[in-house]
Amino acid sequence: MKNILELCLADGLGGLEMFVATCYEDFSKKNTCKLVVSPDSKLDNYFDNEDKFHIKRNKFFPIFPALKLAKYIDQNEIDIVHFHWTKDILTAVLAKLLSKRKTKLVQSRHMRMTRFKDDFYHKWLYRNIDMMHAVTLEVKTELEKFIPEGIRPKIEMIYLGTDIPEVDEQKVQQLRAKYALQDKFVVGIIGRIEEPKGQWMVLEVIEKLKELDIVVLIVGSAMDEQYLAKLKQYIIEADIEDKVIFSGFTKDVAEHLKLFDVNILATEHETFGLVVIEAMANKIPVIATKKGGPLEIITDGEDGLLFNRTVDDLVEKINLLYSNKELKKLLVTKAFEKVRTTFDRAIQLEKLYRILSES
Repeated sequence: MKNILELCLADGLGGLEMFVATCYEDFSKKNTCKLVVSPDSKLDNYFDNEDKFHIKRNKFFPIFPALKLAKYIDQNEIDIVHFHWTKDILTAVLAKLLSKRKTKLVQSRHMRMTRFKDDFYHKWLYRNIDMMHAVTLEVKTELEKFIPEGIRPKIEMIYLGTDIPEVDEQKVQQLRAKYALQDKFVVGIIGRIEEPKGQWMVLEVIEKLKELDIVVLIVGSAMDEQYLAKLKQYIIEADIEDKVIFSGFTKDVAEHLKLFDVNILATEHETFGLVVIEAMANKIPVIATKKGGPLEIITDGEDGLLFNRTVDDLVEKINLLYSNKELKKLLVTKAFEKVRTTFDRAIQLEKLYRILSES
């Protein structure tokens, strides 16, 4: 049994950070697992417990957080440092070299790799990483392509997973009343409010469909206030103020998903798309961009719908689900079965824990 440290100094609270939280919560039940986060970050505030260690990332003097991390590794007899955020790679490598222990470094790679890592600096970095966990086959292929074979860590591909959630139905009804949804057809989109996530596209769709009894529920916190201001200005100009609801950040993701008639993933190129399998687990039909992770999750027309990231195509797909209840029923049935067989969280985490322990 190995002592594991989950490291993430990112400020946000998206899919990557939530996966860190999931790993920590699961691995803590199996053995000693420590958590290192940035102070007052969203991930730090997400945890109520005090069993976490704070390190502030230092872009210009990375040796300082690395020294602090190395000391923590030695004091807690850490065997494996499992990090996720690409910007933590230098801190993790320096801490490994400064530590007195023969700690192993494992990175879960959540983002794509699009250029060769064959310069001296990157060769040094990757030579000191023991293993990489790719969250999709596409990411695995890119790692094998762009990291030179001589210094490339061992690469394992394991999908992310989700639970079949226990939903608080009373809270669902309270939320339905709060947002005054009644019997409206609800188009939902979940994620950080920033331009790449595509909320603007969903608003354009709603404008085109505003004669129908459709509303959009945008769930997530704003990462870009200027972008949020543009969205709100567009809503006024398009005269769809009564058709758009912003929930803000919430921990009650499953309860919000249950309000949706369809969940949209409109990111241009989502590496995986955790919200896709969460919607599938909640028996909510999904329309997702025909690119990246969704191509490995969804069989188009069988357990979800893919669209080419144009407003017109998204209008067509939403209209299809709006008018075809039988199709909705078929998609969610097949999607739910796929989650149980391919994207079950407990199974995927057990695979990851095993390869971490064997590293």
